[in-house]
Amino acid sequence: MAVANVGAERFSLTCSKPFDAVVAALKSAVGQPGMVEFFKATKATRSFADLERIVETGLGRTGLMLFAEFDLGASLRRETGPDAPKSTRFLVGNPLIMKEMVKHVPDAGSYAPVTVLIDERPDGAHLSYDRMESYLAHYGNSDAPAVARNLDAKIVGLLRECAG
Repeated sequence: MAVANVGAERFSLTCSKPFDAVVAALKSAVGQPGMVEFFKATKATRSFADLERIVETGLGRTGLMLFAEFDLGASLRRETGPDAPKSTRFLVGNPLIMKEMVKHVPDAGSYAPVTVLIDERPDGAHLSYDRMESYLAHYGNSDAPAVARNLDAKIVGLLRECAG
């Protein structure tokens, strides 16, 4: 049995835009394929070229797609009422980028797709993301961090756009 510390660097920014506007901006920037159909289609492919074609159709203009969305604030609202702060976790990524990271560091599959957290606080909407490069740094592979840096740049660019 092995235990390793894989701490991460968190990128965060705060904006004055309303929570719902930030969420709408994120959703407009990433692809939102029907995931059941998407996974059926990718599983049925017979070649890597076919897989790439299907993935490309599911990506938004940022080269990313939304895999899942979790309304974390719903439980808070049920407990404390409708004025509880909103909080949503989004799983965002690109299967082709994930494939490249896993090819170099199999454990990268534990971190992808990545989590983007958008939550409401008294000082505004907070957008947070744990940088993939920081997760992969301790694995000692020189290729994976380059792929991760590219993904980090895409996600950070997305968050800045949403906050802007």
